Amino acid sequence: AVFGIPAAKLGLGYSFESVEKLIGIVGPAIAKELLFTGKRVSAQEALRMGLINQVVPESELERAVRELAGEIAQNAPLTVRAAKIAVDQAMKDPAKRDLAQVEASIRACFDSQDYTVGRKAFLEKRTPQFTGT
Repeated sequence: AVFGIPAAKLGLGYSFESVEKLIGIVGPAIAKELLFTGKRVSAQEALRMGLINQVVPESELERAVRELAGEIAQNAPLTVRAAKIAVDQAMKDPAKRDLAQVEASIRACFDSQDYTVGRKAFLEKRTPQFTGT
């Protein structure tokens, strides 16, 4: 795969929010380089920059995606949801964050049957079977 942000080659501008997200991922120096040059970077370079998380050969892509999805699916759904909400809110402007939503999602984890299941499985050194309740 090849990655790039061709705005400089097309004469258009990106929204502040999009640039801010890019800076949050790769930092200001790399964001400037990508935005100012419009250059394309290889998958290995994108990995080094932190733009992507992993590189696999195309022949292994489906297996890698299924493996990652399976790894996530084995975890407590309410906890994964709470983490997603927290990360999404953390990426927002502080004035626009819904911290009540974050707290409610965390509370839902502690109030769930999955919390009991997870603690018991941890103590018994076995894999928990979460239900999302």
